[in-house]
Amino acid sequence: MSRASDAVPTTSGDPLPGTLSDTLRAELIAFRRDLHMHPELGNQEFRTTAAIKARLEKAGLRPRVLSTGTGLICDVGTRDDSTRPMLALRADIDALPIPDTKSGVPYRSTVPDRAHACGHDVHTVSVLGAGLVLAELDREGLLPNPVRLIFQPAEEVLPGGAPDAIASGALEGVGRIIAVHCDPRVDVGRVGLKVGAITSACDRLEIGLDGPGGHTARPHLTTDLVTAAAKVATEVPALLSRRVDARAGLAVTWGRLHVGHACNVIPQHAELSGTVRCLELAAWREAPDLVHAAVDEVAGMYGAKTLINYVRGVPPVVNDASVTDLLAAAMTARRGADAIESTEQSLGGEDFSWYLEHVPGSMARLGVRTPGDSARLDLHRGDFDADERAITVAVELFTASALLYGNHP
Repeated sequence: MSRASDAVPTTSGDPLPGTLSDTLRAELIAFRRDLHMHPELGNQEFRTTAAIKARLEKAGLRPRVLSTGTGLICDVGTRDDSTRPMLALRADIDALPIPDTKSGVPYRSTVPDRAHACGHDVHTVSVLGAGLVLAELDREGLLPNPVRLIFQPAEEVLPGGAPDAIASGALEGVGRIIAVHCDPRVDVGRVGLKVGAITSACDRLEIGLDGPGGHTARPHLTTDLVTAAAKVATEVPALLSRRVDARAGLAVTWGRLHVGHACNVIPQHAELSGTVRCLELAAWREAPDLVHAAVDEVAGMYGAKTLINYVRGVPPVVNDASVTDLLAAAMTARRGADAIESTEQSLGGEDFSWYLEHVPGSMARLGVRTPGDSARLDLHRGDFDADERAITVAVELFTASALLYGNHP
């Protein structure tokens, strides 16, 4: 269960301005709970977009809705020809198509089969809060460089909403970009940082198998699609593991297999769908050809015809060293070096990677676990929740990064 009471204590002297007031902290928690109660799927985030836009406009800012109709960008501070390229703060705003199974909290989702089960509501209010704090600093003449806020739709829909945001001008005038992602394995008050790949590539794989069908009494006279589908499901991942360097981490995992309708009928069609994940960028670029060859080879052994739909998803998020140093300096200024921990590359995918194809950037893992909590809640579960004190940590990380940006390459 989330805790919205006391702020996580600051362990450093915090010489930087831009900490979060109690009033704004309470407002952001209420904003997050409202989003949590009204989750919207990718490219359908109209209510969410309108709420963010209204709050930014109330602060005197001028947000611009993306050309896709949801999501928005907003600049804080004045840019001129002498200003260095902006630092961008990115949040994703969409939810997942799963039911919210939490109990005992007043902000449980009110929309059937929709839930903020990946923490995007926390990401959203963190960037919103940072924007509001930075706008106030700008009015006081304390913001050294303008900052861009990016509220991006459709992160959960491959290949993600980032390409659309980029096409809408999200990176024009931007030199560096940062983001956070909730991590239920890290205690609130801490962040995980890593130089290099922090997530993996993720693609979607859909396979259709076809044959003439027939009677289960005479499988030798037809194509046994049930056996063929089972072999594709088990042997394709095993075959790929022998055709790619194990260090590349190429993994095919199935989420759906559908074949047949009756116990005595060999079907004419079977379907499998799953994901292809990869740790290394080079292997990811080769993955479509490797997967096509493996599926055709295994299915061909059983006489099945194949139709393969390989949908490119996202490349790995590869954190830039200098931008990761900026995040480390910001966290140290706010909460001390002890609030930083190293983190490992995950097999999860994140479309933040598309921004990094254009500008250097870094994503931090934001601790959202209440210290001592043994529940081990994971992302993409209906009972996922975040310790709301993480909002304060993320806002102060973003604002410190914006203030220190001018001192970093």
